[in-house]
Amino acid sequence: MVVGLGAGSTALYAVQRIAGLLASGQLSDILGVPCSGAVAETAAGLGISLTTLEEHPVVDLTIDGADEVDPSLALIKGGGGALLLEKIVAQASRREIIVVDASKLSPALGTNRTLPIEVVPFGCRAQALFIESLGALARLRRNADGKPFRTDQRNLILDCEIGPIGDPRAFARVLADRAGIVEHGLFVDLATDVVIAGDDGIRHVTRDAEGERS
Repeated sequence: MVVGLGAGSTALYAVQRIAGLLASGQLSDILGVPCSGAVAETAAGLGISLTTLEEHPVVDLTIDGADEVDPSLALIKGGGGALLLEKIVAQASRREIIVVDASKLSPALGTNRTLPIEVVPFGCRAQALFIESLGALARLRRNADGKPFRTDQRNLILDCEIGPIGDPRAFARVLADRAGIVEHGLFVDLATDVVIAGDDGIRHVTRDAEGERS
């Protein structure tokens, strides 16, 4: 089985659990497709055999986290800066399982979290002005030392305060049409399952091929 290994802090627990089950013999014949260099290093160190989308372009199952989840199971992702690889792996996956706690649920994307947008360094300020023309406030993500954060692809991240997004699909199309924007953190129609941990226990919400929740 080919398994996508998400890059979020929550997904790390899944990586550790998979490694433990492999070590005990309860799982076998697992190949992992990591969504970041850091995840690749961690998974390999735990004994998970890794592969690539070049070798296995279809992923059976991906386990990942999210920063915000709306009632239609659309997501905001990218808090860890791996949104480009996470989206590539998600789009290649037969199932995309998102694991969150109840605090990540939201009536509309953008209500509680900023939207990460990955841009090439050339013309970064022009991209920020474009995003601000759409009604958002764009801030360049920086490391603790004040230097600009760089993705694995050496791009930059603009964290954008935009408020509730009425139509995430339409907004995603606007961003996708802009040269210089590499990718954005809106994951629409990608999550097939969302597992939610809350004070009342665990809930498992699914989305069928027509986009209906169950």
